[in-house]
Amino acid sequence: MDDLQQLTPEQRKSSEFRLFVFIIVFLFPILAVAVVGSYGFLIWMSQVFMGPPGPPGG
Repeated sequence: MDDLQQLTPEQRKSSEFRLFVFIIVFLFPILAVAVVGSYGFLIWMSQVFMGPPGPPGG
């Protein structure tokens, strides 16, 4: 934390901008794919054990 306080305002602004770009370009898309993939896997596994949704095929 002391390292951030010793930076000049220009260096701090540059560092914050690089962190912002990393979060927007890499972290959020990776998290979105992980969340959607996990949800899809959860639905798929629930259908493996409980059967597909809908009325029973009589």
